[in-house]
Amino acid sequence: MKVFVGLGNPGAEYAGTPHNLGFMAIDALATRLAAEWKVEKRFRALVAKALWAGETLWLLKPQTYMNLSGESVGSFLKYYGASADALLVFSDDCDLPPGQLRVRPSGSAGGHNGLKSVIAHVGTEAFARIRIGAGRCAGERRGLKDFVLHRFSEAEAKAAAEAAQTAAEAALCWLEHGIGETQNRYNAARQKNP
Repeated sequence: MKVFVGLGNPGAEYAGTPHNLGFMAIDALATRLAAEWKVEKRFRALVAKALWAGETLWLLKPQTYMNLSGESVGSFLKYYGASADALLVFSDDCDLPPGQLRVRPSGSAGGHNGLKSVIAHVGTEAFARIRIGAGRCAGERRGLKDFVLHRFSEAEAKAAAEAAQTAAEAALCWLEHGIGETQNRYNAARQKNP
Protein backbone atom coordinates (compact mmCIF):
# COMPACT_ATOMS: atom_id res chain seq x y z
CA MET A 1 0.00 0.00 0.00
CA LYS A 2 1.17 3.50 -0.90
CA VAL A 3 -0.41 6.81 0.08
CA PHE A 4 -0.06 9.95 -2.05
CA VAL A 5 -1.04 13.29 -0.60
CA GLY A 6 -1.45 16.61 -2.39
CA LEU A 7 -1.28 19.70 -0.20
CA GLY A 8 -3.44 22.72 -0.94
CA ASN A 9 -6.44 24.76 0.09
CA PRO A 10 -10.00 23.72 -0.81
CA GLY A 11 -12.39 26.11 -2.52
CA ALA A 12 -12.61 27.93 -5.84
CA GLU A 13 -10.91 31.04 -4.46
CA TYR A 14 -7.65 29.08 -4.02
CA ALA A 15 -7.70 27.19 -7.33
CA GLY A 16 -5.03 28.32 -9.77
CA THR A 17 -2.64 29.64 -7.10
CA PRO A 18 0.93 28.58 -6.30
CA HIS A 19 -0.08 27.16 -2.90
CA ASN A 20 -2.29 24.61 -4.69
CA LEU A 21 0.46 23.03 -6.79
CA GLY A 22 0.19 19.96 -4.55
CA PHE A 23 -3.52 19.64 -5.39
CA MET A 24 -2.72 20.05 -9.09
CA ALA A 25 -0.13 17.26 -8.93
CA ILE A 26 -2.39 14.82 -7.08
CA ASP A 27 -5.20 15.58 -9.56
CA ALA A 28 -2.81 14.82 -12.43
CA LEU A 29 -1.88 11.52 -10.75
CA ALA A 30 -5.55 10.64 -10.19
CA THR A 31 -6.23 11.22 -13.89
CA ARG A 32 -3.31 8.99 -14.91
CA LEU A 33 -4.57 6.24 -12.59
CA ALA A 34 -8.26 6.71 -13.57
CA ALA A 35 -9.00 7.16 -9.86
CA GLU A 36 -12.20 8.94 -8.81
CA TRP A 37 -12.42 11.28 -5.81
CA LYS A 38 -14.90 10.60 -3.02
CA VAL A 39 -15.61 12.69 0.06
CA GLU A 40 -14.42 10.96 3.26
CA LYS A 41 -15.72 13.01 6.19
CA ARG A 42 -13.89 10.94 8.82
CA PHE A 43 -10.56 12.04 7.30
CA ARG A 44 -11.74 15.51 6.26
CA ALA A 45 -10.41 14.75 2.80
CA LEU A 46 -11.16 13.76 -0.75
CA VAL A 47 -9.92 10.20 -1.21
CA ALA A 48 -9.36 8.09 -4.32
CA LYS A 49 -8.22 4.48 -4.66
CA ALA A 50 -6.37 2.80 -7.51
CA LEU A 51 -4.40 -0.35 -8.26
CA TRP A 52 -0.92 -0.29 -9.78
CA ALA A 53 0.88 -3.54 -10.58
CA GLY A 54 -1.20 -5.30 -7.94
CA GLU A 55 -0.51 -2.70 -5.23
CA THR A 56 -3.24 -0.60 -3.61
CA LEU A 57 -2.69 3.13 -3.99
CA TRP A 58 -4.53 5.75 -1.98
CA LEU A 59 -4.69 9.38 -3.04
CA LEU A 60 -5.60 12.05 -0.51
CA LYS A 61 -6.54 15.74 -0.79
CA PRO A 62 -6.96 17.15 2.73
CA GLN A 63 -9.86 19.59 2.96
CA THR A 64 -8.64 21.06 6.25
CA TYR A 65 -6.78 23.99 4.65
CA MET A 66 -3.03 23.93 4.28
CA ASN A 67 -1.93 24.60 7.86
CA LEU A 68 -3.97 21.68 9.25
CA SER A 69 -3.21 19.13 6.50
CA GLY A 70 -1.48 16.79 8.93
CA GLU A 71 -4.69 16.17 10.86
CA SER A 72 -6.17 14.55 7.76
CA VAL A 73 -3.00 12.68 6.77
CA GLY A 74 -2.29 11.42 10.29
CA SER A 75 -5.81 10.10 10.82
CA PHE A 76 -5.77 8.37 7.41
CA LEU A 77 -2.44 6.61 8.06
CA LYS A 78 -3.55 5.57 11.54
CA TYR A 79 -6.87 4.18 10.31
CA TYR A 80 -5.21 2.03 7.63
CA GLY A 81 -2.16 1.14 9.73
CA ALA A 82 0.16 2.62 7.13
CA SER A 83 3.67 3.73 8.02
CA ALA A 84 5.44 6.90 6.92
CA ASP A 85 7.59 4.97 4.43
CA ALA A 86 4.41 4.32 2.39
CA LEU A 87 3.79 8.08 2.09
CA LEU A 88 4.64 10.54 -0.69
CA VAL A 89 3.56 14.19 -0.36
CA PHE A 90 3.28 16.80 -3.15
CA SER A 91 3.74 20.44 -2.12
CA ASP A 92 4.64 23.82 -3.56
CA ASP A 93 8.08 25.37 -2.97
CA CYS A 94 8.55 29.11 -3.43
CA ASP A 95 12.34 28.81 -3.42
CA LEU A 96 12.46 26.58 -6.50
CA PRO A 97 12.21 28.00 -10.04
CA PRO A 98 8.82 27.51 -11.69
CA GLY A 99 8.30 23.93 -12.80
CA GLN A 100 11.44 22.54 -11.18
CA LEU A 101 10.98 19.52 -8.90
CA ARG A 102 12.87 18.53 -5.80
CA VAL A 103 12.38 14.89 -4.81
CA ARG A 104 13.51 13.94 -1.30
CA PRO A 105 13.23 10.78 0.81
CA SER A 106 12.80 12.87 3.98
CA GLY A 107 13.65 16.27 5.42
CA SER A 108 12.41 19.27 7.32
CA ALA A 109 9.36 21.34 6.47
CA GLY A 110 11.59 24.10 5.12
CA GLY A 111 9.14 26.72 6.39
CA HIS A 112 6.16 25.12 4.61
CA ASN A 113 3.22 25.06 7.03
CA GLY A 114 1.47 22.17 5.30
CA LEU A 115 4.57 19.97 5.54
CA LYS A 116 5.08 21.16 9.12
CA SER A 117 1.59 19.93 9.99
CA VAL A 118 2.10 16.58 8.25
CA ILE A 119 5.40 16.03 10.09
CA ALA A 120 3.74 16.88 13.42
CA HIS A 121 0.83 14.47 12.92
CA VAL A 122 2.72 11.63 11.25
CA GLY A 123 5.41 11.91 13.93
CA THR A 124 8.43 11.85 11.63
CA GLU A 125 10.17 13.72 8.80
CA ALA A 126 11.01 10.35 7.19
CA PHE A 127 8.54 10.33 4.30
CA ALA A 128 9.06 11.01 0.61
CA ARG A 129 8.06 14.33 -0.87
CA ILE A 130 8.01 16.03 -4.24
CA ARG A 131 8.28 19.80 -3.98
CA ILE A 132 7.15 21.75 -7.04
CA GLY A 133 8.74 25.09 -7.83
CA ALA A 134 6.49 28.13 -7.57
CA GLY A 135 9.35 30.50 -8.45
CA ARG A 136 9.14 33.47 -6.12
CA CYS A 137 11.96 35.58 -7.56
CA ALA A 138 14.26 37.94 -5.65
CA GLY A 139 12.52 41.01 -7.13
CA GLU A 140 9.04 39.87 -6.03
CA ARG A 141 7.35 42.71 -4.16
CA ARG A 142 4.45 40.75 -2.75
CA GLY A 143 4.86 39.18 0.67
CA LEU A 144 5.02 35.39 0.81
CA LYS A 145 1.34 34.98 1.76
CA ASP A 146 0.18 37.24 -1.08
CA PHE A 147 2.50 35.47 -3.52
CA VAL A 148 1.38 31.91 -2.75
CA LEU A 149 -2.29 32.92 -2.96
CA HIS A 150 -2.12 35.03 -6.15
CA ARG A 151 -3.90 33.81 -9.27
CA PHE A 152 -1.62 32.41 -11.94
CA SER A 153 -1.23 34.41 -15.13
CA GLU A 154 -1.94 32.48 -18.32
CA ALA A 155 1.78 31.70 -18.77
CA GLU A 156 2.17 30.72 -15.11
CA ALA A 157 -0.90 28.46 -15.31
CA LYS A 158 0.55 26.65 -18.33
CA ALA A 159 3.89 26.12 -16.56
CA ALA A 160 2.09 24.95 -13.39
CA ALA A 161 -0.01 22.42 -15.34
CA GLU A 162 3.14 21.03 -16.98
CA ALA A 163 4.90 20.84 -13.61
CA ALA A 164 1.92 18.99 -12.11
CA GLN A 165 2.08 16.42 -14.92
CA THR A 166 5.83 15.99 -14.40
CA ALA A 167 5.31 15.56 -10.65
CA ALA A 168 2.71 12.83 -11.31
CA GLU A 169 5.18 11.13 -13.66
CA ALA A 170 7.84 11.35 -10.92
CA ALA A 171 5.46 9.75 -8.42
CA LEU A 172 4.95 6.78 -10.75
CA CYS A 173 8.75 6.55 -11.15
CA TRP A 174 9.00 6.41 -7.33
CA LEU A 175 6.53 3.52 -7.33
CA GLU A 176 8.39 1.56 -9.98
CA HIS A 177 12.03 2.42 -9.32
CA GLY A 178 12.31 3.87 -5.81
CA ILE A 179 13.43 7.21 -4.45
CA GLY A 180 17.05 7.14 -5.68
CA GLU A 181 16.17 6.67 -9.34
CA THR A 182 13.40 9.26 -9.06
CA GLN A 183 15.86 11.80 -7.64
CA ASN A 184 18.32 11.04 -10.45
CA ARG A 185 15.67 11.57 -13.11
CA TYR A 186 13.76 14.55 -11.73
CA ASN A 187 15.88 16.69 -9.40
CA ALA A 188 17.22 19.89 -10.98
CA ALA A 189 15.78 18.77 -14.29
CA ARG A 190 12.86 19.83 -16.46
CA GLN A 191 13.03 23.40 -15.27
CA LYS A 192 10.28 25.47 -16.84
CA ASN A 193 10.01 29.23 -16.80
CA PRO A 194 6.62 30.88 -17.30
